[in-house]
Amino acid sequence: MRLILASASPRRLDLLARIGVVPDSVVPAEIDETPLRSELPIAYARRMAAAKAAAVAEAGALVLAADTVVAAGRRILPKAESEEEARASLASLSGRRHRVHSAVTLIDAAGRPRHRLSTSIVLFKRLGPDELAAYLASGEWRGKAGGYAIQGAAEALVRRISGSYSGVVGLPLYETRALLRAAGYPLG
Repeated sequence: MRLILASASPRRLDLLARIGVVPDSVVPAEIDETPLRSELPIAYARRMAAAKAAAVAEAGALVLAADTVVAAGRRILPKAESEEEARASLASLSGRRHRVHSAVTLIDAAGRPRHRLSTSIVLFKRLGPDELAAYLASGEWRGKAGGYAIQGAAEALVRRISGSYSGVVGLPLYETRALLRAAGYPLG
């Protein structure tokens, strides 16, 4: 059974390896990731995961796609591309709880999409100016939803997490494993 990962994320490959899964190919989905006007974070995460899977669907193959969204209330925080974006996101998260929604879509060998969602609550410590400057100087925030990577130095800024750590990293393993098993993918 052939498995295609619709993502170029090295973190997702690492996470899959933790459950003994090595995709047969990695095909990043080329889609427009702009949120729709007034789109809520959960709806956006689900739509992105489904669109990524559909964009690389191949007859007879399993296609796995995911999308992770950091939400401050009803607001979708961007994948930080500039230090200014990262600073604004981190300032809005400082000392507050936020939600991380990780949607997973698996298109099975018959072409049927199956979906799962993991929502985690993350509480950041209040960030002092020196801590914020040091994290920004690391560059670790580049391209990361909400301007942080929990699997890196930002983990020391997290006071508490309730939910799926792997989901916050970018691929909730419990949900992913359940989808693969339901589709008949051989797991150890």
